[in-house]
Amino acid sequence: MKQNLTTLTAIAAFTLLPAVAMAKENTDSLSAGGNGEERNVMLNASDATKPREIQIGLPSEDVNVYENGLPTVYSSTVHQLARHWRSDASLGTVGLMNPMESAIKTGNIAYSVDSYSNFGQKEFKAIFNYRTNTFGWQNFDFNVSGGIGEKWLYTASIYQNFDPGYFKVKFTDFSDRTQIYHAGLTRLFNRGKLSILYKFSKSNALGSMINNAPFIYVGDGSVMEIPGFPLGTTSYAPIGGEFEYMDVLDGKMKKGRWGDFTDNYAHDLTAHFDYRFSNDYKLDINAKFMRAPHADYCDFGGSSIFETTAADQLYKPGEDNPYIGLAEGRRTWLHAGKVTNALLTAELNKSFANHDLRFGLNEWYYHLDYSSSSFQWTGTVSPYPDILVKHNSDGTLSQFHGFNELSPEYTKGYENKSAIYITDNWQITPKFNLYFGGRLEYYRMSADQIPYARYDGFHIGDTHTYTDSEGNMTTVKIEPHRVLKNKLNYAATIQGIYNFNRHLGLTADATVATRYPRINEYAGTGPTEEQYKRVTIPLIRGGITYRNNWVDLTSMVTYIAKSNNIDQQNVTKPGTTQSKTTLLIYSIKTLGWTTSAEIHPFKGFNLHALLTLQKPTYDNYFIKSPFDGVPDLNANGNIVKEIPQILIELDPSYQLNDKLRFWLSFRYFGKTYANLTNALFFNGRWETFGGINWSVNKHLDLGCTVINFLNEKGASGTINGAELLSKEDSGKYKNYYMSGSYLRPFTIEFSATLKF
Repeated sequence: MKQNLTTLTAIAAFTLLPAVAMAKENTDSLSAGGNGEERNVMLNASDATKPREIQIGLPSEDVNVYENGLPTVYSSTVHQLARHWRSDASLGTVGLMNPMESAIKTGNIAYSVDSYSNFGQKEFKAIFNYRTNTFGWQNFDFNVSGGIGEKWLYTASIYQNFDPGYFKVKFTDFSDRTQIYHAGLTRLFNRGKLSILYKFSKSNALGSMINNAPFIYVGDGSVMEIPGFPLGTTSYAPIGGEFEYMDVLDGKMKKGRWGDFTDNYAHDLTAHFDYRFSNDYKLDINAKFMRAPHADYCDFGGSSIFETTAADQLYKPGEDNPYIGLAEGRRTWLHAGKVTNALLTAELNKSFANHDLRFGLNEWYYHLDYSSSSFQWTGTVSPYPDILVKHNSDGTLSQFHGFNELSPEYTKGYENKSAIYITDNWQITPKFNLYFGGRLEYYRMSADQIPYARYDGFHIGDTHTYTDSEGNMTTVKIEPHRVLKNKLNYAATIQGIYNFNRHLGLTADATVATRYPRINEYAGTGPTEEQYKRVTIPLIRGGITYRNNWVDLTSMVTYIAKSNNIDQQNVTKPGTTQSKTTLLIYSIKTLGWTTSAEIHPFKGFNLHALLTLQKPTYDNYFIKSPFDGVPDLNANGNIVKEIPQILIELDPSYQLNDKLRFWLSFRYFGKTYANLTNALFFNGRWETFGGINWSVNKHLDLGCTVINFLNEKGASGTINGAELLSKEDSGKYKNYYMSGSYLRPFTIEFSATLKF
């Protein structure tokens, strides 16, 4: 799917330290467990509304967040996570699930945010959070909870976000207007409780419609701002007005307005049951039914920036003379989805002798009804660009073209995971701990797929004639084909920790998880029967730990790989606006070394420091060029785009007294490649945060956070239109006008929390 094509995802370290995640009070700093490693998950330099992605050396498939033991959204490729979850006062604890635990419990190797609701307590409590910033952001959330008699608890929450963004969009009031409501009741028993929670979310957010901008690529990895176009505080989206598109479902030409395709709302009913038996067996059951009748969003993309001439016959609306100046071929995707989840997880836990044994099962059902339509247009390279009008040779005028030529998508169907898993944490001796587990999953998928190449005018029901690979003329009717798969997936993990003494230890572990292509990967042309292969992700790591009264250090070597990764890529002919969509299946492998330390040399001061050196490379990555004069691309051995080879995190903090805390967060991301051929790159950059937290009294906390206090304005991510650019031609791109994504600008945020 076209999610996050142009939006930079903040990349964090791929360290994979052992131990169980620690839950803590809802805060912007989440602890990853082992050795107290601070992850600062909610400090995201690209998006203030969701956790940052913690990289493990592979491109992310999803941002994984679990709420009360179940996925907050089953898949964020259509129903996006930030439309249904925020870190707010409704949460009681927020922790981080490590990749080993995630592989066994969910089948996915990744760091996962593990959040649990505030179910209430017998005494009355209320908390009110308010946040604002120097760009006019207004955000508040409120929770009340307490008891009703001796056997009942209640909780209720409201979250409201009014975010105008970092510039005036003009076709709508807010870049993110999100509302989330919670209400819940809990019945207490002698040995457990039963909770019922209802959640409603409604969100309209512009996302990648506005997270793109033009800049000058200098050629040495740096960029310059285009005069009159400050990065991060200038809109590269049109002022507004009406556009025309072709509905991929029926081929009808329809009209819309920018901002009308961002509706998201969902109803979520959750049941949580926990019970401790007299023999100390503990049973946890979590069930959820979620329905999102609207899971819609709009994507913008770009191609190449070029200098127009009179021969191009492009005009600004209402003008009689041809437009002469910089222009860019722009793309728009309109995504519409309906999502239903029915999820159940049950776990039985028992501690005895030196064992902590856990047995669990998942029964997860996901239904998806999704389509997207695409179109193209040419815009001026300027703030609030004009959509240029093409004067065609036949005397007609057009502003929009290439209807459904670039990756329009469609799928309807379901997938179901039925899994059992078991883990054991075995303290064999006081010095030696062994953790191991396994998961077996029956996976069933039934999906509608449209396995035809896209073209201008593509839609369901169309009759299309093309020349096949043997030169014969073939006529097909564009209609869905049903794909049905029944497969077994598995995951396994083992970890050993041996402590020579109270200071020095060894740790080593191995994890493997497998899966088959998911329903969302059939929304494009999808894998053919020959391409339908098992995806395997092995993770192996080992290293040393050292701790004393002022330092806690872990140093590890890690290998991780992923086979048969599926990606749908829009590629552009270099220097033009011509683009084609191609399906890619390839592998990735990463070898890395990471050292992480918690240092507290004197009272009140703490420093988390992390260094990662890694080399993520492509394997079996080949693109057959769809353009005359452009060679095929063999990316084997190339560094994976957007993933740096050097990562540094420095998080110092000082607790002056029991009321005042000062903190900083520095993250360095080394040189990253901006296209598949490694011809273009961005220099390393620092992402910076800092703040002061003041506990005024037991009722009032105040805070101030500064984002990007070094005021870096560099671009990041990928460069539009440069996917196939060869290294030999990279010299032509010095002082070249391009477009891409960028960092959040310098921002000061203020917060206040009232507790009763």
